[in-house]
Amino acid sequence: MARLQELSLIGEVAAGIGHEVRNPMTTVRGYLQLLGSKEEFSKYNGQFALMIDELDRANAIITEFLSLAKDRVVELNVQSLKEIVQNIFPLIQADGLISDKYIQLELDEVEEIPLDKKEIHQLILNLVLNGSQAMSPGGTMKIRTFMDKEEIVLSVEDDGKGITPEVLGKIGTPFFTTKEYGTGLGLAVCYSIVARHNAKIDIETGPTGTTFFVRFKK
Repeated sequence: MARLQELSLIGEVAAGIGHEVRNPMTTVRGYLQLLGSKEEFSKYNGQFALMIDELDRANAIITEFLSLAKDRVVELNVQSLKEIVQNIFPLIQADGLISDKYIQLELDEVEEIPLDKKEIHQLILNLVLNGSQAMSPGGTMKIRTFMDKEEIVLSVEDDGKGITPEVLGKIGTPFFTTKEYGTGLGLAVCYSIVARHNAKIDIETGPTGTTFFVRFKK
């Protein structure tokens, strides 16, 4: 409950300032592109490209930030969680090949429930990225869908070193990260998406890896 209240507060701030921050950034990016196209500034193309990359990175952070907004419109349609995973798997598999990580699917048939496909895509990608970053090259990740009594379950299992108790207690807290270049918003966004679907996240972790279980109600 405390985490959801914190996400709600962060979401209100995100909705209030996100667009206002993006507008001047878009203007600055446009001028950098314009100046970079002029011959007299060609010797600064490297600097222009770096500044544009940093603006794009900031914009990506704001996009994640806006995903926390509690009044975000959710388009729910009755559909299969299994099929959503299958549709996004080629993208996950391609990313895994680049980082030398192997992805296994174990997708049981599950009951169809109201889901926002775009949000579930983001949820899966964030969980997979988080698990992938915890693994060493050559590691294997397993993505499953299955029924557990009255719940439809998505699980993402990595074979990393596990999560320490100190870190586990802070998982999902906005801006908390153990990664050098992390924003601390990826898992916070996951918790926000799960809350909007009236679902919950359970975590099992140990020295041989971590599994995130997302449990949806029928």
